[in-house]
Amino acid sequence: MLIVVGGRVLPSLTPTWGAHFNSNGPLHKIDSVINVRRAPGGVRDQTEEPPGLTGKVNLKPGAEQKVVFITARVHPGETPSSFVCQGIIDFLVSPHPVAKVLRDHLVFKIAPMLNPDGVYLGNYRCSLMGFDLNRHWVDPSPWAHPTLHGVKQLIIQMYNNPKISLEFYIDIHAHSTMMNGFMYGNIFEEEERFQRQAIFPKLLCQNAEDFSFSSTSFNRDAVKAGTGRRFLGGLLDDTSYCYTLEVSFYSYIVGGATSTVPYTEEAYMKLGRNVARTFLDYYRLSSIAERPLAPIPNTRKEKLPPFKGAAQRGPRNNHAGSKLEKRSQTSLKDDSHSS
Repeated sequence: MLIVVGGRVLPSLTPTWGAHFNSNGPLHKIDSVINVRRAPGGVRDQTEEPPGLTGKVNLKPGAEQKVVFITARVHPGETPSSFVCQGIIDFLVSPHPVAKVLRDHLVFKIAPMLNPDGVYLGNYRCSLMGFDLNRHWVDPSPWAHPTLHGVKQLIIQMYNNPKISLEFYIDIHAHSTMMNGFMYGNIFEEEERFQRQAIFPKLLCQNAEDFSFSSTSFNRDAVKAGTGRRFLGGLLDDTSYCYTLEVSFYSYIVGGATSTVPYTEEAYMKLGRNVARTFLDYYRLSSIAERPLAPIPNTRKEKLPPFKGAAQRGPRNNHAGSKLEKRSQTSLKDDSHSS
């Protein structure tokens, strides 16, 4: 099942405005969510729902709902996050057999744009009111941080529902100095929980050539205390995993290569498709998917030649067998200008 909360990702998606806002102020509060569905001709059908895409038929009656919650574009200038998020959504609503298995077993809730005011105004990092929303998760104001407040309330509501297991929270960002895709995770006192947290990034590294596990780091930097990843990581129980997914603004290096490859819109969306597909491996649903698996559909055909410049920033892709290392709180990759 796929639910989009509060907005559309990019013009190429069918309209999916899923929030209704109070007229007393800009984006005052979220009143409802909608199911994402496509209708013939690209027009969203608000009455009929394609069988097998969303709805109660996907999940067994009385079964615990395993929820994956994904957010993006909390920083308006980080446009690559929207393309990654679009790749996730496009894949999940596609007829691909892997997507069908995921819809049958998991509930994906996606807020593709946490800062629509900032995006509309062309801001780089802040909202209409001048706030960096990703530093106000601890106590968001329904007046000053309405979208954040609404999403947080929805997450808390799911967390308190005994029939829902909130398994993942992933916040998508773009990074201005690092290369490749990588993740930030949290540090926990329990070693077993800390090790389990590394499983998803390792699996994603196997599925996505542009994702680097060696660049992935785990920290509890005080500067990041107000971020979604840090706050929800402390709020949710030990069965939930919270990550910041970062992707480079400019290029990536494939393991073993010496040249960098510029990111394109299609490359960002491919990373999103690979993120979605990694949940199949994480939950070991591969045997349920049809065999042989069809290739993940591409939304664009363009390919650019590798950039021949020297790779001076960002390490190479590291495969899943790499030894997990705890990163220092002072890691340069987790600087205050990211996430």
